[in-house]
Amino acid sequence: MGERTVSTPVAGISPVQQMLASGTGALLTSVFVTPLDVVKIRMQAQQRPFSQGKCFLYCNGLMDHIYVCQNGTSCTSWYRTPTRFSGTLDAFVKITRHEGVKSLWSGLPPTLIMAVPATVIYFTCYDQLRDFLRYGLGFQGNHIPLLAGGLARLGAVTVISPLELVRTKMQSRRLSYSELRVCIRSAVAQDGWLSLWRGWGPTVLRDVPFSALYWFNYELVKAQLCEQNQMSQANFSISFTSGAISGTVAAILTLPFDVVKTRRQIQLGEMETLGVPLKRTTSTWHIMKEICAESGYRGLFAGFLPRVIKVAPACAVMISTYEFGKAFFQKVNLDQEQRAS
Repeated sequence: MGERTVSTPVAGISPVQQMLASGTGALLTSVFVTPLDVVKIRMQAQQRPFSQGKCFLYCNGLMDHIYVCQNGTSCTSWYRTPTRFSGTLDAFVKITRHEGVKSLWSGLPPTLIMAVPATVIYFTCYDQLRDFLRYGLGFQGNHIPLLAGGLARLGAVTVISPLELVRTKMQSRRLSYSELRVCIRSAVAQDGWLSLWRGWGPTVLRDVPFSALYWFNYELVKAQLCEQNQMSQANFSISFTSGAISGTVAAILTLPFDVVKTRRQIQLGEMETLGVPLKRTTSTWHIMKEICAESGYRGLFAGFLPRVIKVAPACAVMISTYEFGKAFFQKVNLDQEQRAS
């Protein structure tokens, strides 16, 4: 019942305004979360130096991206200084002092080219689908956010997946745009158009359940907090808290799929870098069995704490900024209507 109180259609704002709100949220999320991942990568490299041709995952708070180590321990163009760190806080201080504050956002700009549009598509589609199901088709119930969230993420992943593969090819082989065109044509001629969606399966198996669970819990927690605080609409703190809680729950429940997706993504990146012919896509079930054989069932839950530490603030910042942006545009539109009348 509380959900119906706080959920109103976003007809008060246009899709363009929704896109602006989600785009702003995406940029702010990247600004806040990227330094955490940069420090994590630098500390990992200190413990186990990256070898040439190896790949690692870089997260800007919105998407995971493959980065290729081009020069052994020098890794990428933004990782050249082999500073020694004694801990996370020490890493923040030393990177800022010796390499400049900008280094905390190393590697960010190229990833935003895909991450921001993907986030804009995802959040805008979610709101449009949720309102269409509720107010267009007349469906009611807590399952609406679950369905809308899953479908919105499926669409975003399908659109962005080929672009991420293209970005990996460009980085791993240092191709120009004309060479890239030839490379893509030959790949399509050899393996068909579906070869552009390699790695799509494990990504969908992680991201679609995550999004479905995230929106289901977010709308539920937000409604309960609004009811407790006797508010008709969520404020910034309620959105922030709801985002953090729902992000944490979804991250924990989908962790095995995240482990599988990470392994598959790195495999594809390293095969591209080494110029090895791409194998037929290994099934998610097969990768899970491999992980269990190597590390036992615990292997499927590897990286539990780092994932929660990364996902919870990212979800909190993104959703609270997005909701704030929507509320801002709703107020602007309402003021304009009142002036017109």
